[in-house]
Parts: sequence; C-alpha cells; structure tokens
Amino acid sequence: MNVLRIRSEMRNGRSLFDLPLRVTFYARVSTDKDEQINSLENQVQYYTELIRSKPNWTYIEGYVDEGISGTSTKKRNSFNRMIRDAKAGRFDFIITKEISRFSRSTLDSIQYTQELLEHNVGVLFQNDNINTLDSDSEFRLVVMAGVAQDEVRKLSERLKFGFRQAIKNGHVLGNDKLWGYDKKDCILTINEGEAQIVRRIFDLYANQQIGIRRISQTLLGEGFTSRRGNAFNVLTIRHILCNPKYKGWYCANKSQTVDYRSKRKVFLDESEWVIYPDPSIPAIVSEELWDRANALYRRRSEQMRRHQSGAEFHNRYPYSGKIICEEHGTSFHRQVLKSAKGEKEVWQCRVYRSRGRAACAAPQLCTAELNWTMVGIFDRLLPDRQTIVEAVEAVLKAVPNERNYAQDICRIEKDLSSLRAKKDRLLEMSIEGVIDLAEFKGRNDGFNDQVRLLEEKRAALRAEEEKGTRTEAQMEEIHAVLEEELSFRDSVNSALMAAILEKIVVKKNSTKEEIHLDIYLKFGGPWRVVFQREKSSFCFTRLKSIMPRPEIKTT
Repeated sequence: MNVLRIRSEMRNGRSLFDLPLRVTFYARVSTDKDEQINSLENQVQYYTELIRSKPNWTYIEGYVDEGISGTSTKKRNSFNRMIRDAKAGRFDFIITKEISRFSRSTLDSIQYTQELLEHNVGVLFQNDNINTLDSDSEFRLVVMAGVAQDEVRKLSERLKFGFRQAIKNGHVLGNDKLWGYDKKDCILTINEGEAQIVRRIFDLYANQQIGIRRISQTLLGEGFTSRRGNAFNVLTIRHILCNPKYKGWYCANKSQTVDYRSKRKVFLDESEWVIYPDPSIPAIVSEELWDRANALYRRRSEQMRRHQSGAEFHNRYPYSGKIICEEHGTSFHRQVLKSAKGEKEVWQCRVYRSRGRAACAAPQLCTAELNWTMVGIFDRLLPDRQTIVEAVEAVLKAVPNERNYAQDICRIEKDLSSLRAKKDRLLEMSIEGVIDLAEFKGRNDGFNDQVRLLEEKRAALRAEEEKGTRTEAQMEEIHAVLEEELSFRDSVNSALMAAILEKIVVKKNSTKEEIHLDIYLKFGGPWRVVFQREKSSFCFTRLKSIMPRPEIKTT
C-alpha cells in the first residue's frame, strides 16, 4: 500500500490496525547467552501472535538476528535480508521492539527508515511509540535514536573502566592463544612445549643474529611448526620477538579506538604504551635477552626505513618485482650473499626463501648474469635502436602524466559543489529555526574549513599539472642520453631497465647448470633465452609469441 494513501486514511480517522497491510517483524539480541535466547524466543512468539490477531493484517514471517551487536548493520544478515525484501515489495509494515533493535547509530536508523519509506514500507518502534507512517515520526526518531546512540558511548566507557579494574586486580587481558602460554580465568601459565620454541626464536635472532625468514626455515627444518602444522609465519615470529609479555612485562594501550560507532582504531607510538614489570606474567626469556633482541630488531627496522626512504629506492634494483617463478607464480626477491671473495647480488624465488629448496627447485639468478642477458638481447636489437629510443621516450613522456589531474580536479569540484549544497541547507535550517545560531555558526565554520582545504588542493593540482609538461629541449637531452645508455659500455642503467623490461619468467625446466628464461620487453616480441653456467654461453630466440618449448637457436 502507498505511504501517502496510508497517511490519508489515518488522517481520516482509520486506525493502523484497520488497514489491509502485510506485516512482519524484526527481533534481535546482542549476545548468545541463554537468558537472551529466551528473550528472543519470547519476542518471536509475541510478534507472531500480535500480527495474526489483527483480522486486516496478513502475517509475513519475521526476521531474527542472534548474538549480533546493534552498533553496525554490516554483519546482521537477517536485517539486511529484510531490507532487500522490503525493496522487493514483499511486505508493507515492520514491527520491532525499539530503535536500538534496529540500530544504535542515529545515522543508520534514519537512513534505513527513510529508505524503507521510499519503498512504501513503514516501521513501528513499539516501546518508543514511533510509527514512521506518522508525519512527525522523523523528528521523534532523531531524538530517540540520539539517546540510543549515547547509550553505546556510555557502554564503551564502562567497558574501558572494567578493563582498567581487571588489570589492577592482576588479570591478564588480551589474546587467549598467546604462543608459549596457556590462559585460564585471565591467568597465564607457561606451556613448556611451546615455550621451548619461543626460547629458540630469541636465541636464533639475538644470539646468532639470523634473519626472521631464515628463522622460519630453521624451525621447520628442526620439526617445529605452527598449531596448524605449517611453517611459522614471518609475522608471527615478529610478534613473538616484540611482545614484552615474554620477559614478564605487561603491555597495553598499543592502540586506541577513535570512533566508538565504527570501532576504528589507530596504533599509538611506542612512547604512549603502558608497559611495566608484572609479577602475574611468568617470563619465558630473560629481560636481557628480550632487550637485546628488540634493540637488534629496532636497528634493523631503522636501517630498512632509511633504505626505503632514499630517493632512488624504487629504481636502484632494476629487476625488483620483474622476475617471476613459473612454477609458483611468485616474484623473486633480492639477496646479497657474502663470502671471502666479496658480495654477490642474487635473486631467489619467494617460496624458496620462505620454505627452502624442498618447496621450490627454481635456481637463484645472479644480477651480473641477468645484466649480460639483457645486453645480449639489446645487441640483437641494434637495427631497431631508433625504435627502442622512441619507445623509451614515449614511456618517459608518459611518466609525468600518469596521474589523471583532470579527473582529480573534477572530483574536488564535485566535493565543493556538495559542500555548498550542505551550506545552503544549513542556512535554511537556521532560518526555519530548526537549529540555533551557535550550532549554525559551528557547523558552517566547519564547512568553510573543508571548502578552503579543497580549494587549496585544487590549486596545487593545477600548478602540478602545468609543471608536468616536458619542453622540447629537455626531450632532446633525454634522446642523447638514451643513445649513450643503449650502448651499455659501462653498465646496465637501472632506470632505463625498469622502463624497458616488463618481466622475466624463470621456466620450470631450469636447473642450477642450465637456466631457461622467457623475457618480455615493453615493445617487440618476447625472447627465449637459455644460459649454460658452466660454459658461460647464452642462446637467444626471438619469438612472435611464447609457445611451449620452441627450438633454441644458438648464436
């Protein structure tokens, strides 16, 4: 039945119960405890009998969610199914206990009731005495839903207070499956079988200074596995090394909820953590060993950050992310091997690095071998040198324009237009007396700040777009540099290689002695290369398309 027609009938004195409506109900409890389940059963029975008792109403089977919080509608399957059925026109009216059953979020409550009304479906919040078919229902809904939302905030504060009191009473909160411990009634006891592995991890890292990936391989080789029987995850080993509980210290306040409605968290700086020795937490390793391991971990992390923050980081390794293991479809990672002869840069399959030779038979590749392979291909492309130069120039010309400035500016224009519309609506609300002058000024100032920031961003994008165009003189200089670099007289240029090379596939039939590669460039057909290490010989075949095992031509 149409909402306008229902409201007209009600204005003419007809009761809601006199109208021929298809009626359903929504019931929910937020925990799965026995007393709550009984409450849910009572709700279902009550609403079923209520709807069936009205002669003019047609009963439609209700929708029930068990043990689901009302803070968000994301995981409430029956609720979401009810909304879909409403839009499909399967009923006209929904009865539910109160606004908090629908949602404790003001935004969600108003959004869904308005959405339902647009599809000619009304809602009766029984305890709150709000019927959305009444013309004044939206105002009352805003007030009542705001009260329900404040209850969520108070509940959040009560939980935080409870956590603090539990900590004062010596109860250990947090993960119930902490490796190396058994936890019962918030009390930790050492699990010696697992603690042995924890001690081994700290010994390998702090005393033997073995990297985390190698620790995972070492543990697997020694027969130590995760609870699921797999190799220890690198992230798990990191968490074990950095958790102060293993030296008998309590640690909390690592993160903080910034929005009790969305439950969004931010991770805090280590200086803001709450950390202290706790007699209720039995230590698995000594404080000295834990501190030494973490000093090493911070030092290595800082080195990695400095390494990655360098301006040339993304171009310094031309083969990063471009070497693929055909067997596993994973990329090869860079590794520097040290020996009496010096350092050697090699590339190894990620599966091999994490699980060892038994998991991946692909040979490791030396950077020097890859460089000579690429030089050999370019030597065979000498007749097409000008084509190569033009192709690389095209790539370089496209670099400044990779960002779609017009699209970004258009998006900002839409956001500005939306903000101006909100400002207009806010002014109307102030004129109509819906909000007072103080609230108008506060919200309007907030909109003005957003407008100013967007306008500054738009101006910056326009300035950046103007700087992005290369001059003709610059391109001539680049052309000369390309001609010189393509001679490869000194070494392989990393930036140039990154611009030309698309990927290198290490074939399944590769061995340590004979390596088979499919090399794809960003122009021209692919190449099949066979490199025999013992003879230091290369065989190249240019292919129109990669076919299974083509004949190799020796040159």
